[in-house]
Amino acid sequence: MPMNHQSIPRPPTAASARPAPAAWAALTGELDAWAAAGRRATFWWRDDDAVEPGPALDRLLALSAKHAAPLALAVIPAGSGAALSERLCGEPPQVSVLQHGWAHRSHAPATEKKQELGGHRPVAAVLDELDTGRGRLETLFGSRFRPVLVPPWNRIAPAIALRIGEAGLAGLSTFGPRSAGADATLNTHVDIVDWRGSRGFVGAAACLTAARRHLADRRAGRVDADEPTGLLTHHLDHDEACWDFVDAFLTATRAHPGAVWPAPEALFAGAGR
Repeated sequence: MPMNHQSIPRPPTAASARPAPAAWAALTGELDAWAAAGRRATFWWRDDDAVEPGPALDRLLALSAKHAAPLALAVIPAGSGAALSERLCGEPPQVSVLQHGWAHRSHAPATEKKQELGGHRPVAAVLDELDTGRGRLETLFGSRFRPVLVPPWNRIAPAIALRIGEAGLAGLSTFGPRSAGADATLNTHVDIVDWRGSRGFVGAAACLTAARRHLADRRAGRVDADEPTGLLTHHLDHDEACWDFVDAFLTATRAHPGAVWPAPEALFAGAGR
């Protein structure tokens, strides 16, 4: 999603102000069904566009700590440096770092959707950038870094996706249910920002419906049951309603016996770490 180096508060929209009690009840009911079947639904949390420390990042990390919820920060290598490394050095191991492309810069023409990792440049040139970015993040974040590529705007050309191993990357994370057998892929499924509208909170009903549907599809075997349901946030773009929802979602899922948030070691086992 668009990179923005400042967090700009926005007033809640009408959609975000609705508490959506029916949607919350439906999510709870789905988790009840997992528990009744003797199963626990796995969740994970990815936040995109991290570059440097700031109040929004502090707030994000505080929510992770409050709920003991593992958090994967997708960091933009070209814009990041020692300041972010120093800010994260005191955080618990539950905070991990993934690679968010190289510079979060689109190379697509204006007539196409934005893509940094599309088919608009030679594959070798793209892989060279990714390799440079991977090396930088390994140096900055050490064992906190997981060699997982998060394509900017969640878009990547198949020719590049097939060769990310040449850049030292062992996993991929985009948006939507992963393909069967793609164990090194760990996608997100619940995007809380209304990118096509207000660019604030998309609304509790939309988020909870997306979460419930993915969980139900997993339970029924319609999608890969082993892929955790992924919450996608963008701390630099959050309004107050976004922050409130994340807090409430973590509260509800951390407390339910039918839900679990695996540690990074389990989440990224398929990506080599």
